[in-house]
Amino acid sequence: MRMVDIIAKKRDGVELTSDEIQFLVDGYTDGSIPDYQMSAWAMAVFFCGMTPRETGDLTMAMAGSGEQLDLSSLQGIKVDKHSTGGVGDKTTLVVAPLVAAAGIPVAKMSGRGLGYSGGTIDKLESFAGFAVERTREQFLQQVRDIGVSVIGQSGNLTPADKKLYALRDVTATVEAVPLIASSIMSKKIAAGADAILLDVKVGKGAFMKSLEEAETLARAMVAIGSQVGRKTVAVISDMNQPLGFAVGNALEVKEAIETLAGKGPRDLTELALAIGSRMLVLGGLVSDEQEGRARLTEIMATGKAVEKLAEMVEAQGGDKRDVYDTGRLPKATIIHEVVAAEDGYLTAIDAEAVGHASVVLGAGRLTKEMAIDLAVGLVLHKKRGDQVKAGDVLMTIHANQNDLLQSALRELEGAFAFSTQPPTDQPLIYKIID
Repeated sequence: MRMVDIIAKKRDGVELTSDEIQFLVDGYTDGSIPDYQMSAWAMAVFFCGMTPRETGDLTMAMAGSGEQLDLSSLQGIKVDKHSTGGVGDKTTLVVAPLVAAAGIPVAKMSGRGLGYSGGTIDKLESFAGFAVERTREQFLQQVRDIGVSVIGQSGNLTPADKKLYALRDVTATVEAVPLIASSIMSKKIAAGADAILLDVKVGKGAFMKSLEEAETLARAMVAIGSQVGRKTVAVISDMNQPLGFAVGNALEVKEAIETLAGKGPRDLTELALAIGSRMLVLGGLVSDEQEGRARLTEIMATGKAVEKLAEMVEAQGGDKRDVYDTGRLPKATIIHEVVAAEDGYLTAIDAEAVGHASVVLGAGRLTKEMAIDLAVGLVLHKKRGDQVKAGDVLMTIHANQNDLLQSALRELEGAFAFSTQPPTDQPLIYKIID
């Protein structure tokens, strides 16, 4: 087999065999296939696409390129959850303890954030002492003991995907849907999932800007799941405005705890229930989404969801008092209010601008080496559709450096749009694909 022949086949729109796909993944992982040939192949995929069978083969080859987590020692159907990411997206902090409290084992590997704010792992480090690095046995034993553990990704999980992702980033092939889909799904499969719930974000603050793009990606990932024997459901949700009110690590943790107690923002609560209830269905715990939603709502009301988060924090080295007293979480030294300059209805909040402002403050990172300031961020007081008067507080900015605060304020210029008429309703969830 020669890589040049594989490139030519894909360039000409010919379907590759399973052996050819395994050959290119193995060769790129071990270095025998150089970057320039893999770049040519990725560009051919960008223009010619891949069939569902090809994409499934690529996914499984990348999943098998490094370590794979065996969760078979855990009882029950293991359901993993993945979000394509967005501004204020702290859903895992709510869903993981919530569905674990219902009886679905959650053994989740998460990454650090690169972009608008920290990833789930960064946010969990808002709990002083919280250990995101665990041995495999510690990880599995914790899930056996309390039903949930969220840790950092293994260094050798899907090495082929790590190499290919970095290459796509510098060769203008990031947007190739088969490569996005196989990248996401290979990590989920290597992490041992029996079933997968995907939260595909769409809008100004998301990677996928249009509903058509988001649906194409969602359908591709669900098709991969079907192809490789993993039941997969995709929820396409809105990211034109931030999710919830808080953007920033400790601020989002506080909001997640409020949501677990049944006192969170309406949109975050609704999304957590929509995702969590479908995870209960995938895990075989309930027969339909309505039954799952009722069970999760009851768990929130009884305090069991907050208790489960406190158990996880304590099991991973943190102090569970931080869960019950969020005033103990990291705090910023500068608090600045942004007020409305006019009366009217709030018709839009630019999620992308809010995300950039959070990065400027230090809540996110632009390179993997950057340190994150866990205390800083922004808290909205109004959302799309709310009626406001001049002088009303739209947002509170939490900062630790005045120069960064001023930079964030510049990012936020024009982020809020007003009208004399209320905007039309905009759905939180556009589609469910299964």
